[in-house]
Amino acid sequence: MALALYAQASYGEVLRCLLEGVHWLRLKGDATALAGKSAITMARIRLGVEPLKLLFERVAKPLADPKLAGAWYRGLRLVSLDGTTIQVADEPELDQRFGRYVGERGPCGFPLIRLLALMETGTHAIFAVAFGRYDTSEIALAPSLLDRLKPGMLCLADRGFVSYALWQAARATGADLMWRVRSNQVLPCRRRLPGGSYLSRIRVSAQPDREAAMIVVRVIEYRLEGAPDAEPLYRLITSLLKPADAPAAELAALYHERWEQEGAFGELKVKLPGQPLMLRSRRVDLVEQELYALLLVHLALRDLMVRASRQGKCDPDTLSFIHTVRVVRRHLPFHAGFSPSAASSNGQVDTDRDPGGPG
Repeated sequence: MALALYAQASYGEVLRCLLEGVHWLRLKGDATALAGKSAITMARIRLGVEPLKLLFERVAKPLADPKLAGAWYRGLRLVSLDGTTIQVADEPELDQRFGRYVGERGPCGFPLIRLLALMETGTHAIFAVAFGRYDTSEIALAPSLLDRLKPGMLCLADRGFVSYALWQAARATGADLMWRVRSNQVLPCRRRLPGGSYLSRIRVSAQPDREAAMIVVRVIEYRLEGAPDAEPLYRLITSLLKPADAPAAELAALYHERWEQEGAFGELKVKLPGQPLMLRSRRVDLVEQELYALLLVHLALRDLMVRASRQGKCDPDTLSFIHTVRVVRRHLPFHAGFSPSAASSNGQVDTDRDPGGPG
């Protein structure tokens, strides 16, 4: 995780940074023997992927409480589903495992991981991921994430995810959905609703009992007049069928919260590492371990920002992610010199040691 936080530093420099607190305590003299890069790599291999994966699955969750600004719509927690790619080192083993983009001018310079994520839009907390080869479609990765959707959530997604089977599976979780659809998708008007939306149905054309296989959806169409590079028409489908509970104009404006996920990917891939991200590991198992470490660090930073926004009574969007990264980088070496405080037998926290470090 420290390697993800100090992405531009060498293995040895990261280890020195973590040991600053130990040096400050002057335990057993001033000199501390440092492990070399190969020893650190072997230790990472012994650790493996599973502990980091299990840790992420255990701690990753939405962070917003009901009073947090920007995280809710009429009592529904806003989440989004979207994907990105992550560059890895140009190694034969990684190329074979993950593949790479091939364009008109030939293959790109590095293998790529296809990453799909569920994110809480108001806090940028990525709370579920699936990843695979670059040539794996996002819609193929999506089913493995759907069990993280819950009643009381409103999931936003782009037009690449719309299918009868995926919509049906996502709705079975109890979550509400609002996904964009392609402009050429046939959605005949079944009943016009107040406010400009209408009811339609999506179906499986090959299903023998076509009526039984139909799902009722509400369609919202709108234009962005005067917006540069705007498309002629935007179309959304949603499970929120009652205009009184979710007016069409509000939902049209709300959909663009989905772009918060692009901001989170920018944090993960550029702002946190300090330049366009390429995972430093050169083995498949270590690449996957490093990816989970990166996600854990991003989640920890976002959790810190949410806690700070509560204390400051502000929207987390008003806080700087880059500034948060810099603060944590400055303070981590001091905190690394102290073990977590242990709870005593009577349930009280042991305060014999200063958990804050020097200064």
